[in-house]
Amino acid sequence: MIARAPTLCPVFVPPAPPRAWLATAENLLLSVVLAALIVLPLAEIAARSLFQAGIFGVTTIVQHLTLAAGMLGAAVAARENRLLSLATATLLFSGRGQEYARFVSGACAAAVTGLLGIASAQFVLAEKNAGALLVHGFPVWIVQLVLPLGFAAIAVRLAGHASDRRDGRMAAALLAGAIVLGFAWSGFDSRPATVIGFSLLIAATLLGAPVFVALGGAALLLFWREGLPIASIPLDHYRLVVNPSLPAIPLFTLAGYFLAESGAPRRLVRVFHALFQHVRGSAAVVTVIAGAFFTTFTGASGVTILALGGLLMPLLAASGYRERDALGLITTAGSLGVLLPPALPLILYAIVAKVRLEDLFLGGIVPGILTLALVAWWGVRRLPPGEHAARPVDWREVGAAARDAKWELALPLVAFGGLMSGIATPVEVAALTALYALVVATVIHRDLKPGSDVPRVMSECGLLIGGVLLILGVALGFTNFLVDAQIPDRAVEWVTGTIESRWVFLLALNAFLLVAGCLMDIFSATIVLAPLIVPIGMAFGIDPIHLGIIFLANLELGYLTPPVGMNLLFASYRFGKPFGEVCRSVLAPLAVLGVALLLITYLPSLTTALPGLLR
Repeated sequence: MIARAPTLCPVFVPPAPPRAWLATAENLLLSVVLAALIVLPLAEIAARSLFQAGIFGVTTIVQHLTLAAGMLGAAVAARENRLLSLATATLLFSGRGQEYARFVSGACAAAVTGLLGIASAQFVLAEKNAGALLVHGFPVWIVQLVLPLGFAAIAVRLAGHASDRRDGRMAAALLAGAIVLGFAWSGFDSRPATVIGFSLLIAATLLGAPVFVALGGAALLLFWREGLPIASIPLDHYRLVVNPSLPAIPLFTLAGYFLAESGAPRRLVRVFHALFQHVRGSAAVVTVIAGAFFTTFTGASGVTILALGGLLMPLLAASGYRERDALGLITTAGSLGVLLPPALPLILYAIVAKVRLEDLFLGGIVPGILTLALVAWWGVRRLPPGEHAARPVDWREVGAAARDAKWELALPLVAFGGLMSGIATPVEVAALTALYALVVATVIHRDLKPGSDVPRVMSECGLLIGGVLLILGVALGFTNFLVDAQIPDRAVEWVTGTIESRWVFLLALNAFLLVAGCLMDIFSATIVLAPLIVPIGMAFGIDPIHLGIIFLANLELGYLTPPVGMNLLFASYRFGKPFGEVCRSVLAPLAVLGVALLLITYLPSLTTALPGLLR
């Protein structure tokens, strides 16, 4: 079993935990919702096979279950103080300075979340008055209530995490309430008020407020400044989360979590080690392949580091690798599955950019393999001379290891085969993959106990998904404001008027996205930036699949760049190393990934050849 994932800004000590029964009830409810997400698409497949007709309303129900899972998971993440935030507070302050930073960021975060809750209540009230129905005459507004209730719970918990002392938490709640009242009364409809609002928001974000607060707060300020209804923000949140393809994200993530929490890491590492142990630097090759395998399914490279770190660090050390190289290799390996199907960033980009998902999956295969090969080559080169003794392949060990891990090795065939066959939707394939991983972990290998381990793993997965969907939802509100303000059109006009060459544009795009990856996580960057970049790429005649892979290959590097590089934070936590030391360890792998990025950018056939062959 792996340790529980840390908070992405693991400095603050949380206050006394809430009542145990409340936490247990929340975890159980989250597990039930995720279980329903698995069962209903599979029931749809069975109904089509047996009766040549689907079940009425299942797709709509699954979409709204994703909304419920997202908000409930976000509330659990807030309870555990594990919402994604920047690490800058840990670098800027120490001791009492961190306490002050914690108080200010917590109060401001609670205020913004409270305002998002008010906006959500306005949205739900409008939906109630409209009288829209979900299925079977059930009012949709009742399900949508999860938005204001979820934001209210998150706001209370953010204020609670602002201090270890009761009076400090009370002061944070009062300060948050004062900010909400000031915002509501003044409207921030003047330029000075807007400047003050953005200044507070930036300061709170740098001091440790969650990422969704920065995006949601910016959207609130912009909407209020222009006199637009702030209920548009939760409306965009709702529309994104109930997108027909989006349930595939939590389902594939759940499959990855079942693998990561079972004995699958040990079995897969054994297989890869048996296959490559005769090769110089085999431990590096094993690290790269194993890391990419898990990141492809979990979508969270930090989970990969936690799941595999305890296995791979001793393996690399025993093979003769220096500690710094081993640390850099493991930290880098966690990001290498981003371009390989069915990675979550691929699914999200396909939804946002309106690209055919199957084509994007095919387009990422060759660039993904190229990236793995180059990082593995670097790892092999870093092995000190004389540290490898030639040995023949032990085919008996290869066979034994493959038999032991055959069910895990078949998982990509289940996922990718189902997607390419066309007999099921991506959501149905994701549900089948999650069920397969669950059966392998609980029935075949019995690594997880159904009564205790499975609910724990599901709630842990829901926590991650909730935090991600929360960012995506509020980010879309910010993006749609930019679209309504015709920012993409102006950007197309300016770029095409300034840059004439497609290749110069691609170079400038790479530079821009590399900077963006230093400041934004891959999910929020996709929501905010893809709608701006896609029209420009079309203006230069760039294939949309090629543009998508370039986009994600750039942001893949964001996992390894401070201050929001999640792999850096998780590696620092997992191995007990200073953040700066981890940053230095990945400089060389980052350069290798940069070479891979240039090849992907300027050799379009790497991306477009495979989709072209199979269309």
